[in-house]
Amino acid sequence: MTLFDIITEEIKKAMLAKDRVRLDALRGVKKEFIEAKTAKGGGDEFSDDKAISILQRMVKQRKESAEIYSQQNRSDLAETEIEQMKVIREFLPAQLSTDEIESIVKKVILDTESSSMKDMGKVMAIVTKELAGKAEGGVISGIVRKLLS
Repeated sequence: MTLFDIITEEIKKAMLAKDRVRLDALRGVKKEFIEAKTAKGGGDEFSDDKAISILQRMVKQRKESAEIYSQQNRSDLAETEIEQMKVIREFLPAQLSTDEIESIVKKVILDTESSSMKDMGKVMAIVTKELAGKAEGGVISGIVRKLLS
């Protein structure tokens, strides 16, 4: 069962449970999936990898929106964003710890024989692909930067 199908099933469950926040979050996810699926050049295939990247982007957007709302003393809107972010995170793979990410980055640095910041792009490309959906890009970037400098 693909993520698209799982989201569709979860929407039905949220409707029956009359869970408004969950329903809104899941409908937003399905909307993004459909837009990506029907986008020009998107092709007929909609892989779980593409779905995971969309979910990650949506979590990041919710997090940034919640921060902005908090700064503007709109805790009601911030709370809604946080709740939706929690719902979306349920469908992402489990996030790796900093230590796990660091060990993978060290392995890639050894394999590619990287030694300086000049090699950051090469290392980031491999690590990002390997950890797709399992770690945030900012965290990966920080660890790569730390280990290469």
